[in-house]
Amino acid sequence: MSDDIEAQFAQWRDFVRRRPELRPADVAELEDHLRGSVEELRAAGLSGDEAFLVAVKRMGSLDEISREFAREHSDRLWKQLVLTGPTPTRSRAGLVAMVVCAAGAALSIKVPALFGVDIDHDAEAYLPNFALFTLPWLAGFLAWRRQAPRIVLGVLAVVFALGAVAANAYPLAETSQSLIVSSVHLPIALWFAVGLAYVSDDPRSPRRRMDFVRFTGEWFVYYVLIALGGGVLVAFTVGTLNAIGVNPEYFVTQWLVPCGAMAAAVVAGWLVEAKQSVVENIAPVLTRLFTPLFTVALLAFLVALGLTGGGIDVQRQVLILFDLLLVVVLGLLLYSISARDPLAPPGVFDRLQLALVLSALAIDVVVLLEVAGRITEFGTTPNKAAALGENVILLANLGWSAWLVLGLVRRRTPFAALERWQTAYLPVFAGWAWLVVLVFPPVFGFV
Repeated sequence: MSDDIEAQFAQWRDFVRRRPELRPADVAELEDHLRGSVEELRAAGLSGDEAFLVAVKRMGSLDEISREFAREHSDRLWKQLVLTGPTPTRSRAGLVAMVVCAAGAALSIKVPALFGVDIDHDAEAYLPNFALFTLPWLAGFLAWRRQAPRIVLGVLAVVFALGAVAANAYPLAETSQSLIVSSVHLPIALWFAVGLAYVSDDPRSPRRRMDFVRFTGEWFVYYVLIALGGGVLVAFTVGTLNAIGVNPEYFVTQWLVPCGAMAAAVVAGWLVEAKQSVVENIAPVLTRLFTPLFTVALLAFLVALGLTGGGIDVQRQVLILFDLLLVVVLGLLLYSISARDPLAPPGVFDRLQLALVLSALAIDVVVLLEVAGRITEFGTTPNKAAALGENVILLANLGWSAWLVLGLVRRRTPFAALERWQTAYLPVFAGWAWLVVLVFPPVFGFV
């Protein structure tokens, strides 16, 4: 089907998925019915848009569709879910699963202490393992929610085991550059394993990948909110205990903060799954707020760079800063795409995004040239090699994204093309992260 029709199907899916009684498999079955009707109507001579509108009208309201499903799926309690109103059973089961996984994440960070590894004095042991304390539990919760098949569970177990080996098998000193680089990239690599758990009900679907992008943005929002609330909790805990002459430093630093940070990752994932309608109103607003702010900041930097005529000091902290900046820009672009109405005509915000992407692309080229020049002059290090690769990957993504956004603004490229490009490119980021974690330390002699 054409990209315009696919965009209408995407909008219809987003609407249908908001009904809590419809599982992903049910949405897929409804979509199959709708696609069949559209094909029949197009074969009868209707245009794509006409066929879609007529097919949706024939299907009736969502409540009518749900009741039809109830009659066809009476063997799995569909009638109790739709005909007699929602039941809290599944919500309670989800809450219990979340509590179990959050408790597992909270306790996981205390496991090294059983072997005499202290979080205050053995940072080199904890640093690369932070993601391993919590992300397997988040992936497990999502796999349970999706009723992931055994093969997906097996792949997840292998991936997290590989991450554990990469984090602990290499002899990396506390001052090793490879330790820092691996510790930064391992959470990224494992986050894509979380993504596999999220899309386990339909791993090859581009739309499910975009749903994971949306989940990532909403998860981040919730985690930040939980962290802010946790900071208030810590302040009150310290203040009240100090008031009665009790020193809470050990409890706060050894238990409350680390265990709470690990558990919060699972709780944030549960909140995204259970309270999507809340964040759907918050996160798009944040993207529309920060996109113009980051655009102005990047343009100001480019103007200042041109006026001063100076280069960029590509020290480790600076490389990390610029790479984080570019990743944030890419994140804003991705989340804006995931939240955008695929049928909406290009507007001012799309032009603003084009300016943001072009500014990031220009900065990426400048940083890439500086890093390549330093490597040519002084040789390579794990930090510089990682920065070089990441900037090349971002250059390819931002370059083609800029071309597609330009086509969208000029009404020559459908929005679906931009969405497909981003979802197809996600494995590239995952592959690079795993390459840095597994290959860089031995290649650079564990320095």
